[in-house]
Amino acid sequence: MALMHSTMAPLGSVAQDFLLFGVDGEKYSLDSFKEKRILVVIFMCNHCPYVKAVVPRLIDLQNKMSDQGGQLVGINSNDASRYPDDSFENMKKTAQEKKINFPYLFDETQETAKTYDAVCTPDIYLYGAERTLLYRGRIDDNWEHPEKVIQRDLEAAIESALQGKEIPKEQIPSMGCSIKWKQN
Repeated sequence: MALMHSTMAPLGSVAQDFLLFGVDGEKYSLDSFKEKRILVVIFMCNHCPYVKAVVPRLIDLQNKMSDQGGQLVGINSNDASRYPDDSFENMKKTAQEKKINFPYLFDETQETAKTYDAVCTPDIYLYGAERTLLYRGRIDDNWEHPEKVIQRDLEAAIESALQGKEIPKEQIPSMGCSIKWKQN
């Protein structure tokens, strides 16, 4: 497990479009979420311990913000041939077992991860109504022990965005496993 930190894309960057299948059999693009006030794109996977630890927090966040026009979307870009735990079939199983309540999409070609400059799981991007980047960073200050979390960075950023408040520009990178890139 190679520990990586997010690259911290420039705030104000525009969200890149995608067209990916979800575990529900539907195809999704940025346009699928056009009615949402904010969109949180999370590069994640099934096998990474960092992601496994935070999935319940992501589910809770989706529950909290769905009535306010907020939407999470998870994207798995890992090489499923070398990491079979991250196959589309296993994504379906994971989504069902964990009761993931947001679209979980498969980036089989890895093009979406590349256009977002994603490097780790989880790698998080919060976009406002105009789909410009407002936040990219960690979920909170203790990925491993939810009971010891003091600072809920992503939740605070989401609340600020939904209330039309300024999000602090100083943001702490997310950390997790490296995205498992296909070998050429």
